[in-house]
Amino acid sequence: MIAWLVAAGVALLPVALGDRAARRLAGAAWTHRCPRAALALWQAIGLAAGLGAVGLGLVGAVVPLAAVFPHGVHTLVRQIVGGHGLDGLGPAHLLALAWSAGLMSWLLIHTARTAAKTIGERRRRRLLVDVVADHSPAHDAYVLPVAEHVAYCVPGRRRRIVLSRGTLDLLAPQELQAVLGHERAHARGHHDLALLPFVALAHAFPWLACARTARQAVAVLVEMIADDHARRAHGALPLARALVRMAAPEPASGALALADTGVVERLQRLLTERRAPRWVPAAVYSTAGLLLGGPMAVLIAPLVCITF
Repeated sequence: MIAWLVAAGVALLPVALGDRAARRLAGAAWTHRCPRAALALWQAIGLAAGLGAVGLGLVGAVVPLAAVFPHGVHTLVRQIVGGHGLDGLGPAHLLALAWSAGLMSWLLIHTARTAAKTIGERRRRRLLVDVVADHSPAHDAYVLPVAEHVAYCVPGRRRRIVLSRGTLDLLAPQELQAVLGHERAHARGHHDLALLPFVALAHAFPWLACARTARQAVAVLVEMIADDHARRAHGALPLARALVRMAAPEPASGALALADTGVVERLQRLLTERRAPRWVPAAVYSTAGLLLGGPMAVLIAPLVCITF
């Protein structure tokens, strides 16, 4: 019984702490000083909560089949392979098993839908850019013939860095290079892939405040990570001036734009940032590993039992 309670507690902990952890992490000042570590922690919280919710149902489902948790799953798999199906499971246990299977299917379906929609939108936008914009070898970017101030990246294998004629006329050379550095950092870092799971999570569970909080916070973090690349190459002031000049409308769907998200926070960070102590990222990465360790152990332990 103790083993079952420990397994259930390990699986439930990330789920129970999900909303509280999301609120606290979104408001933490240190995340702006260590955006890459903060992004890793957000990813760990999201994955641990999902694995924990699935694992909790699995723990509850196989209670009657063995005294120790992993062996219960081993027994269930042997029964299914041997043609005995779900013998020994009562209605409550079947419901718990259905919860795990249903939740995993729900998450996978929404992730696949979001990925397909993103890829389709990216393809349409790339085609539009190729038709409407002119390639500028001097900037290695595509220039739209519009007066609006536009700068964004269409990510993917055939990425496009897109500027507008209005942006070229607006920005000084140093500012323009900082903008291009920012957008190229998005493309090289595949920041769209970092954001995609959180978009899928918000679509799968639109009623969860923590899912919306995570999506908004991660969008700001990937912008800050791109800011760091541009600042190291071109300096903080040119990028900050470009942000002020470019602060503008919402970007096109499927694109990562320069001045679309968290402009005020990013400006404050560029102009007043203090470096975080070196131990902060190490502590954050360790915390992320611990968060993932419990739920992953609950789900991997049965596979080890089955193998051996």
